[in-house]
Amino acid sequence: MATAAVPPVESLPPEVPAMLEVADALAEVLARARPRSPQLMPLEPGNVGGVLAEDVTADRDAPPFDKSLRDGYAVRSTDRFDAELCVVEEIPAGVVPRKAIGPGECARIYTGAPIPAGADAVVMQEDTTAAGDRVRINAAPRPGAWVFRRGAEMRTGEVVVAAGTILTPAAIGVLVGVGRARIETHRFLDVGVVATGDELVGASEAPGPGQIRNTNGPMLTALACQAGTHGCDNGIARDTRESLRAVIGPALDNNNVVLIAGGVSAGKFDLVPGVLAELGVTAHFHQVRMKPGKPLLFGTRGDTLVFGLPGNPVSALVCFELFVRPALRKMAGHADPGPRVVNLPLAAAVVESNDRPTYRPAKLEPAAVGWAVRPLDGGTAPDLRGMAPADALLALPAGDARYDAGTPVRVVLIGKQD
Repeated sequence: MATAAVPPVESLPPEVPAMLEVADALAEVLARARPRSPQLMPLEPGNVGGVLAEDVTADRDAPPFDKSLRDGYAVRSTDRFDAELCVVEEIPAGVVPRKAIGPGECARIYTGAPIPAGADAVVMQEDTTAAGDRVRINAAPRPGAWVFRRGAEMRTGEVVVAAGTILTPAAIGVLVGVGRARIETHRFLDVGVVATGDELVGASEAPGPGQIRNTNGPMLTALACQAGTHGCDNGIARDTRESLRAVIGPALDNNNVVLIAGGVSAGKFDLVPGVLAELGVTAHFHQVRMKPGKPLLFGTRGDTLVFGLPGNPVSALVCFELFVRPALRKMAGHADPGPRVVNLPLAAAVVESNDRPTYRPAKLEPAAVGWAVRPLDGGTAPDLRGMAPADALLALPAGDARYDAGTPVRVVLIGKQD
């Protein structure tokens, strides 16, 4: 058979560590995940999720004038309000006042309009009684009432969106507000996903005997897109060297990061490590002391990162959250790549017996004070349904232990956390 010449997992180069601790494996990944060079690009809604690569300053004060926050009347707060005021002008938004407000005078004003000279407060129209060009103020205003002062939002030259900021819709609105039509951002990454296995069929196909539908490809592509990249499902590679080369090779040529699900363990048909070596990928580690996800392989070809993920879907998802997402975040310019780890009390008891550090699916829930974390049933390596509702992972050390409800535990927050 053509596959007979492929070296088994055990014959990987001796410089590849046999097994790393999770922290050491993450450090190795992040050391090789280098941010991409920024590029100048048009500011548009599609920039959401990108990372700004420059400090952006205000080109003028905002608001550029004292403006009204309500429809009503611009008045002098020092006036007497036991008599009617004379309305000397009407000021819609976008109109510059023509008259200063003197004693006994006011101006009809609308939300967003500039405050006229002499006035220092706005009385809402609900607190007035109007009759022609006269108005009675029914509630005396305090100085500055319903007035948004010039420069209260930002001052000319002030940094309003700093380098490293994740571009949210609000941040894009601020950038437009200071006149930026083009911005420097860290470029979006291209992530190629390959699922491997003779047993896999597409979603629209009815699995035959011994077959299952390919969940890893769509799931990992969705995770890559959720992480703010251009994720692309490159389809299914069969368990032959020729098929693996035909699918993985173009993925390596066309992407910044390649995710390969399956074929990385120590079985007869786990051919991915050997094929990656043939394609010029240098393996930096293969196997991590964790459960699930032990067979994880990480390598590089030039600046391209390659992750050989376990074929079991929960294992692949856990490895993505612990290693791939942080790598993508660092390459995209995030100052804190993660993963994000917090200590939270358990909402229910957990009994654990494992020879490796274990990551169990869990769900955050409100507690009497702050948040607690509830372990979920299922979520073993092949049980993707049990993992579906999870927004966290319990990070439990190796050994035999019972953790009572209320015990603080380490929790890895998963999914998009920005």
